[in-house]
Amino acid sequence: MEQHDSTFGVQLFIYDLSRGMARQLSPIMLGKQLDGIWHTSIVVYGEEFFYGGAGISSCPPGGTMLGPPDTVVQLGNTEVTEEIFMDYLSSLGETTYSGDKYRLFEHNCNTFTNEVAQFLTGNKIPSYITDLPSEVLSTPFGQVLRPILDSIHIAPPGRNVISSQNNHS
Repeated sequence: MEQHDSTFGVQLFIYDLSRGMARQLSPIMLGKQLDGIWHTSIVVYGEEFFYGGAGISSCPPGGTMLGPPDTVVQLGNTEVTEEIFMDYLSSLGETTYSGDKYRLFEHNCNTFTNEVAQFLTGNKIPSYITDLPSEVLSTPFGQVLRPILDSIHIAPPGRNVISSQNNHS
């Protein structure tokens, strides 16, 4: 009893920010193999939605400076309308996912996509993505790098869905 007219496909776009370097250098630097440094976004209603230091943003699919994704995962379908979804994003952007709340290890693009994926489809994003910060921080080198990495705010350019107040300098 599926109504294809009222369902929308939901995809997870996965980008390796290291462009393959994590796979080569992680055994030496961390003592364990990492396949990538993951940035993720949700694609639904013909737009790509992501979170970074500028808050929640969107662009045409594959339209960030990262180019096309390295991997696309079909998360399922949603019956949530675009209007309800945009209201949901507005609420998230004003509270949980404003730009000033971005934290590289604890509250990042992958935290956002995992929450949005569950809202739209009931499915989580793959655990190898959400587990990456704890894998890095479990190493001595990860602990040494943490203060430096905590200061990094990743904000791929896109149209802001939600603008933070006082973020127009």
